[in-house]
Amino acid sequence: MPRPRHPNKHIEAAIRYAEVNGWKAEISNAHAFCKLYCPQACKCLISVWSTPKVPENHARRIRRDVDLCGEGKAQR
Repeated sequence: MPRPRHPNKHIEAAIRYAEVNGWKAEISNAHAFCKLYCPQACKCLISVWSTPKVPENHARRIRRDVDLCGEGKAQR
C-alpha cells in the first residue's frame, strides 16, 4: 500500500526527494506525519511534521538533512 500524500506540496516534494535518495518513509501515528530513515549505517532520522509553521522552511530543512546524511548530521 502506498504511503498517503502530505497535504503540503513543498513537503511532499521533499519527502519524494528523500525517497529517491534511498530514504524510507514510515507513517507515524503521533504528531509527526512520518519519519524518514536513512539507508546508510549512520542511522540518521528526520521527523516530518504534519503542520509546520512555515512549510517551505521545513521542506528546505528536510532536503538539507538528506544531503548532509553522509556526515551524520541529520539527527532530528
